Amino acid sequence: MEISLYNQKKENIGTVELNEKVFNTKFNQNSVFQTYTSMITSRRQPVAHSKDRSEVRGGGKKPWAQKGTGRARAGSTRSPIWRHGGVTFGPRQAEMNFERKINQKAKNKAIAMVFSKKIKDNELFVIDSITLDKGKTKEMSVIASLFAKDKFKKTNKALYLILPDADKGLIRFTRNLPFAFATTVSSIDLVDMLNYKNIVMLKDVIVSIEKKLIKAKK
Repeated sequence: MEISLYNQKKENIGTVELNEKVFNTKFNQNSVFQTYTSMITSRRQPVAHSKDRSEVRGGGKKPWAQKGTGRARAGSTRSPIWRHGGVTFGPRQAEMNFERKINQKAKNKAIAMVFSKKIKDNELFVIDSITLDKGKTKEMSVIASLFAKDKFKKTNKALYLILPDADKGLIRFTRNLPFAFATTVSSIDLVDMLNYKNIVMLKDVIVSIEKKLIKAKK
């Protein structure tokens, strides 16, 4: 299959060939959803953490004598049955694990599905090359804005840029753009692909992406 090829000024300069096994994959919403939710769940960080009686401050002195007072015996004011005491069976960060196993094959297949869906929705662009004369973020902002929808709404996640692994210089110039995010082929992330509206990739990354994802079809 063929797709339009653009220069950094968003001028159509021809077409580029794409492997249908990757970029024309049938979209399965349930499969993509399950992979997406598993990934974001695995990234969840445990926040809730309660202190047991050994961690609560104070309570070192025995409140009263063991015998002779007529009251129930007590060894510490930080017992769980006391006010301001420790918590019994409360949430513990070290004991919480939200990680879900995702097979690499399933993850790659979901990424191929998203690429195919982006092409059908006209949300994927291939650029011949990107050259910055002065190496400034301002130059990168002009290029990224051409391919980003709702570019004037800076809070929107509008553009996901995929670069070759050997070319990481453009990542630095994209880092301060609030509406764009740049990454390399080896770091392609399904969550980011779905969170950003448009995907832009350099022509040089096509072969690498196909080699990485073609295994998902076998």
